[in-house]
Amino acid sequence: MEAIHGDKLRGHLETLVLSTLERGEAHGLEILRRLEEAGCGLLRLKEGSLYPALYRLESAGQVKAVWEAAPHGRRGARRRIYRLTAKGKRALGQGRVERQEFVRVLGGILGAPA
Repeated sequence: MEAIHGDKLRGHLETLVLSTLERGEAHGLEILRRLEEAGCGLLRLKEGSLYPALYRLESAGQVKAVWEAAPHGRRGARRRIYRLTAKGKRALGQGRVERQEFVRVLGGILGAPA
């Protein structure tokens, strides 16, 4: 199967990020890693797509971000740690319902077995 890049994810990215954070809080690169792992290596997402989505989710109150207290035994800058909020959990549930309906409708149009 061909890799899935940014344009194919349009409209789905926020729900995918929320789903990833359902497994626990994470910094941006960890979110990317989780998405790639869950996508069996076929999901190709760049930081330039992820961070604007995280900022949109944060502005909407669906995720909360805090700065890491210290690098915890590693070199480099502090990271922003993102976690799902109650509003984000509700949005994730709604997103799942919408995606299921979308897949059902497309399947009907394309003649896919139900």
